Amino acid sequence: MPHVSRVDCSKLKNQEPTQNAFLNALPEPIQQRLFPHMELVEMPLGAVLYEAGEVMRHVYFPTNCIVSLLYVMENGSQAEISVVGNDGFVGMSLLMGGESTTSRGIVQSHGYAYRIVGSRMKTEFNLHGDLLDLALRYAQALITQMAQTAVCNRHHSIEQQLCRWLLLSLDRLKDNHLVMTQELIANMLGVRREGVTEAAGRLHAKGVIDYSRGRIEITDRPKLEAICCECYSVVKSETDRLLPYCPHKINNLAKPI
Repeated sequence: MPHVSRVDCSKLKNQEPTQNAFLNALPEPIQQRLFPHMELVEMPLGAVLYEAGEVMRHVYFPTNCIVSLLYVMENGSQAEISVVGNDGFVGMSLLMGGESTTSRGIVQSHGYAYRIVGSRMKTEFNLHGDLLDLALRYAQALITQMAQTAVCNRHHSIEQQLCRWLLLSLDRLKDNHLVMTQELIANMLGVRREGVTEAAGRLHAKGVIDYSRGRIEITDRPKLEAICCECYSVVKSETDRLLPYCPHKINNLAKPI
């Protein structure tokens, strides 16, 4: 199983903490207190950041990767409850005092992230300043995503679930493609692989996606949004309301006025 590994920042000149929208939105004094204690880590596809019930030690801020939060059943089956990308961070339980969670954190899309020891993050959080305000807003946005995912999985077709999943993932990446096998997508959605294969085939026939060797490219995003159920727009609207700092493309990042 792949593992998260520390990276020499001098060898990756294009990586900065401010590529994460949450970190970019923090006032400069907070950035100056936190950034010196952050380390850049590589996040390979399939790497597990934590297991359910484990004490969490770090908070992760993705810059160009995606982390899935999964609920794992006793029989080993699992389903995704939310995705985290450059819009926020992984490790909310540390700030809320729980230290652990019932979900599992796994890298869905390879890339990089900055991480910081949880105790340092909690120290800043407990100052009851701007970090606290932003973190609580992000927590509410994350809860909205979890709740809507549960509704979507119960009431909508696999094709609509796949559309929602693709759109939420793309909003957290710089590109319009994903590297992901249909088997992994099925695990994320908690459905059979055959169902994902059929749904992806229908989207391809409609000219919405191209799929080849584990690479999914979105060829018509407006049509993808039209096919999708209302769940994506609900999550997007609430995220935009709660996190006005958060762009859909990281290259549009700008500090709030």
